[in-house]
Amino acid sequence: MTISKLTQNDHNWNLFLNVLHEMCWGFGMVFHSSYAIIPLFLKQLNAPNIIIGSVAGVFVISAAVPQIYSAYLARNTRNIKLTAIVVHLLIIPPIFIAGFIFAFIGPTGPFAWIFYYICFLLFTISVGFIFPIWADFLDSAHLPERRGSFFGISFAFGAIAGVIGGLVVKKLLATVSFPQNFGYGFLIYTCCIIFAVLLFTAYRISNASRQSHAKTFGQFVSEVKNTFLQDTNFKRYIFSRIFLTANFPAISLYAVHSYNKLHFDVSEAGIFAIIIGLTAALSNYVAGKIGDWLGHKYVMVLVFIAYLSALITDLLAHTLTHVYIIFVFLGLAQGGFWTSAMSLIYELAGEKDKKIYFALVDTLTAPFVLIFILLTGAFIPVVGISITLLGLGIFIVIGVLCLAFVTKEPKTIRINIIQPLHK
Repeated sequence: MTISKLTQNDHNWNLFLNVLHEMCWGFGMVFHSSYAIIPLFLKQLNAPNIIIGSVAGVFVISAAVPQIYSAYLARNTRNIKLTAIVVHLLIIPPIFIAGFIFAFIGPTGPFAWIFYYICFLLFTISVGFIFPIWADFLDSAHLPERRGSFFGISFAFGAIAGVIGGLVVKKLLATVSFPQNFGYGFLIYTCCIIFAVLLFTAYRISNASRQSHAKTFGQFVSEVKNTFLQDTNFKRYIFSRIFLTANFPAISLYAVHSYNKLHFDVSEAGIFAIIIGLTAALSNYVAGKIGDWLGHKYVMVLVFIAYLSALITDLLAHTLTHVYIIFVFLGLAQGGFWTSAMSLIYELAGEKDKKIYFALVDTLTAPFVLIFILLTGAFIPVVGISITLLGLGIFIVIGVLCLAFVTKEPKTIRINIIQPLHK
């Protein structure tokens, strides 16, 4: 359904649907999480450490590849809802194929990890087509003054669904033999994606979105370039995010680093997912409320302090309880990240094309993600994981300071603190 202008009732209806949508994603994603499941799966397949440590970073890099072109394709689309549905369907084949192969054929040879990694790369590239279009679609589905709450509540319920998914993951990994257990999990994720995408058909979308005068890809690229060069505060934000890309190889190493030290059962990944789900649910909701009141940049600072705390805890971990604390901090960070990062980019863009801003963030930071992955892979064999993580932590500290004191909070309408805390 397309309407000329969203009302509060339309916003609430879309929030309800988005909660269901994120619950499907939250439940399914724990079967293919980059912070626990994928690294442990690759570890079990005897993949090299540089491959295991690259998971989160490669996700960002591969997803960045098509985003500018995806934003261009979506620029003058007449049906943003249909476009959003179509691009979401792109991620189904690679995850389904990986699930089918490992569930019913079960390869475990020396090159099995290569087959999965190819599927993973295709999956992440497909995700890159989604981001700008999904952002534009959701921009037409919520009221700007309720943006933080819209994302916070949606992602909070998604995280709660992730807790339930974590229980299933633990049972699946403990009772089904390897690699069939992971394969069945990938197939469950495929089904969740299908249900989540079908919900898009019922959203009420505003047709008041802005269109571009750029008709060719060359004109569009010029517009993208000018957008970046003319927005000083956005450049400051990108500068801080460049240092913070050190976080991506770090979070991929926590589960494996802890596993190497403690040799816990791989089914503990389900407990990790439960911990992250519970803490992310709280973090999503609080981040949205605080961001709408105080500012989403400040929430982002707290998010990366939580990421840094996870890194420090990993370095000091000597018991399984310490490992659980790592994932408490990861849950707080990842929950708050999506709510605050999306809201902040919307506000940095203001009245400009938000697709461009979303595409630029990953496109401009992706090369630095690659640099940190390569440096991580080079340093681990020489100095070990602990020293490598310590070095990554230094860059994260620099990034946090830049975000806090160099990037300015975008001027936007704030709602009264009393109102959001009682609704």
